[in-house]
Amino acid sequence: MKAARILRFGPPNVITNDEVPQPQPAAGQVLVRVKAAGVGNWDALIREGKIKLEPLPLILGAELSGIVEAIGPEVSGFKPGDEVYGATNEQFSGAYAEYALASAGMISHKPKSLNFVEAASAPIVTVTAWQMLFEYAQVNAGQTVLILGAAGNVGAYAVQLARHAGLHVVASAGVADLDYVRSLGAEKVVDYKREQTDVSLTGLDVVLDMVGGEAQQRALQLLKPDGILVSVVSPVPETTQKRYGIRSAYFYVDVTTSRLNKITQLFDSGRLVTNVGTVLPLEEARIAHEMLGGAPHKRGKIVLRIAA
Repeated sequence: MKAARILRFGPPNVITNDEVPQPQPAAGQVLVRVKAAGVGNWDALIREGKIKLEPLPLILGAELSGIVEAIGPEVSGFKPGDEVYGATNEQFSGAYAEYALASAGMISHKPKSLNFVEAASAPIVTVTAWQMLFEYAQVNAGQTVLILGAAGNVGAYAVQLARHAGLHVVASAGVADLDYVRSLGAEKVVDYKREQTDVSLTGLDVVLDMVGGEAQQRALQLLKPDGILVSVVSPVPETTQKRYGIRSAYFYVDVTTSRLNKITQLFDSGRLVTNVGTVLPLEEARIAHEMLGGAPHKRGKIVLRIAA
């Protein structure tokens, strides 16, 4: 089968297109004939060796959609022919291929309202946004949330989920994206470069941080006492939390069938919409990673289409 993999860690040009043996599912695994694979920042971190996975060579990719080809022992809820989407495994590897093994507990039946490319763009980023809002921030209707990086892949879903949860949504994004995040349901939009001068943002209940750095530090000052900042970029030191009288949470996403089932319901009920950006063939995975690094591409999720 065809696969995009790395033989060593490094820049995008370390990605090679190779013929490799088709894997066979072990206990708890599902073999998926991959139709599309999402491309995320975590893929770049793995490629660069910042998240070291061994042994090499390593097939990149965590998000996928496709059709169940075979199931291993101890798998229930799936059968050959099922259309599925989700993540591959806890190592976030193996999706950039015509066939991939996925942990049965990290996939779900594909939303009927989405095609394979759209479905592959969604699993990790939607679950991340869900966990930020409902598991870590534990939001309640009527609260006000500031979403940093609201035009990004996680941020755009966070805006939609927050709106449907009855929150007052403030979206921080670049000036070119302000109308876009407003269309997703943000009540107030702010240019992230001018955010620190907007005194009307004080007294926030929740901040969702997809940016980190200076933006995160500024946002801490906007929270009301005992408010919470949830980040997927970097933790806030306890000393800093105490200084501002706020709480903070930092986590890695945990993609599970049960969480994906909730996301599927939201897609099929029309309460979530995807934003697919540039779509490339599997053979151009290297170009996709150049886009992750800053090369021009359409706003939205980069997806590899795989003709298996």
